[in-house]
Amino acid sequence: MTSTTISSSPRLPNQPSPLSIPEVLDRASEIADFCATNAAAIDYNGAFPVQEFELIAKAGLLAAPLQPELGGLGLGIQANVTWELLLLLKHIGRGNLAVGRIYEGHVNALQIIQTFGTPEQINTYAADARDRHRIFGVWNAEAEDGVKVYPLSNGRYRLAGSKTFCSGCGFVDRPFVNGALPDGSWQMCIVPMEDVVTVSDPTWWQPSGMRATASFKVDFSGVELKSSALIGQPGDYFRQPWLTAGVIRFAAVQLGGAEALFNATRQYLQALNRTSDAYQQERLGRMAIAIESGNLWLRGAADLVQGYHTLFAGDPHQPSDSADQASQLVAYANMVRTAIEQICMDVIQLCQRSVGTRGLLPPHPMERIIRDLSLYLRQPVFDASLAAVGQYALSQPKPADVLWFQRSP
Repeated sequence: MTSTTISSSPRLPNQPSPLSIPEVLDRASEIADFCATNAAAIDYNGAFPVQEFELIAKAGLLAAPLQPELGGLGLGIQANVTWELLLLLKHIGRGNLAVGRIYEGHVNALQIIQTFGTPEQINTYAADARDRHRIFGVWNAEAEDGVKVYPLSNGRYRLAGSKTFCSGCGFVDRPFVNGALPDGSWQMCIVPMEDVVTVSDPTWWQPSGMRATASFKVDFSGVELKSSALIGQPGDYFRQPWLTAGVIRFAAVQLGGAEALFNATRQYLQALNRTSDAYQQERLGRMAIAIESGNLWLRGAADLVQGYHTLFAGDPHQPSDSADQASQLVAYANMVRTAIEQICMDVIQLCQRSVGTRGLLPPHPMERIIRDLSLYLRQPVFDASLAAVGQYALSQPKPADVLWFQRSP
């Protein structure tokens, strides 16, 4: 397996991260600029953003999702820095949605490990991200030949079956490869890709957009794992509010793509001296409103996450006493996802109307951003997510002005 691992001097777990959160956000903005410049060069099937992840690793962004005592900044696990996490993801998405998709999967994986893993597992995988610059991911999608997890008599486990949409295939070192146990329950597993033999199918990934994610189909049949590779208890992956609250992360990446499209549209019109046209002004005004609306949705999500618990979506070992508060967080996350999807679609349409056919041809970046964003927006169970918002609203007696937040007078 190819790897983007970069050698580094090990740092003890109790040493603080060398960068502050503002510094990391500044680095992320700089990396996003490089991502945008290099995006066209890796816009082909099977590509992977190798240089981009070398920069991400050197900037400390692979370790940033770890708790401070593990050498990170808590981005993704500490609730009080959720807004900063969303800004970070938005930066990366603005640079290149393919990079943002893979990096968001890394953040997701480390959040799951720190939430459901044992102390030994947390320390082991933290060292992988912090000291060895391993890239993590979550490969959960599958077709008919989905992954099964079979316990063996020697205490190990054998996998059978395939995963699809395995973003970063060949470069992600520690993917979650979850599967069904014999009783049908769903078990989270982490596969050390350099230690096993798998069969990937690059021909499965022939998309119009997000080409540089290398999201292949992978057959894990015959892979054996130690019991230490199993994270949490069966069914933990689907526990709420952790599962749904996480959608705000990919929504932030998507909004970053919409911001990139806004920037590119404006630059195109400025270069052609079309800024005084009233129709173009109206379109750009609507785009600006849409982008700011997305930022307000992310801000609201961050505030709600912070108000829910000190950890992202709570501590699974000490469940919240308020089932309604958990349901509220799930419903709000679904609102954020739904609203930002529509915002991105509106921005795409307004861009297309603003620049016309000529502006949507390569080498203009708008053509690629639209392809990438259109594909990335197609997340699963959209209708069910929207219906869940309505279900929560219908279950509440509270008036609209306090349905989500207690407003100050």
